[in-house]
Amino acid sequence: MEEQFILRVPPSVAERLDRLLSENENASSSEDKSLDLSFSEDGRSGTFVIGNDQFPASLLDLPCVVESYKTYDDSVLIKTADIGQMIMVRDAGDPAPDVVEYRHGLTPPMRDARKRRFRREPDLNPELVQRVLKDLVKINAGATAENVDILICYALLF
Repeated sequence: MEEQFILRVPPSVAERLDRLLSENENASSSEDKSLDLSFSEDGRSGTFVIGNDQFPASLLDLPCVVESYKTYDDSVLIKTADIGQMIMVRDAGDPAPDVVEYRHGLTPPMRDARKRRFRREPDLNPELVQRVLKDLVKINAGATAENVDILICYALLF
């Protein structure tokens, strides 16, 4: 498996990155030759530097895992990575996201993916969970659980 990440940048930065990666080293301007990405101690916020310009960046969790594939012969795909996080670079004036999870995924069909596509967590009574846990510990130790009705069913097979 390879190490991969998703880097989402504003359109102006995307043009500069495209120019930097597509042109050879002699043809690219000297101001765009430097790239740097560094994070602060919290691991979620950082700075993206291209040339002499700095942009704020954030590490966000995706709502689901994205698989990455590669091909060598244009017919067989080989899985290369599972990607669960994205680095989002913002313009200097844009506010920082106040959440850790980016709720919209990478493509328009994944907008509000967790809310629309995944099952909600069931509403559980914490007292009931504690009582069941206590009963399971007793059963595991060899004792019987309290306040439990045992129903025995026999099936006749012919």
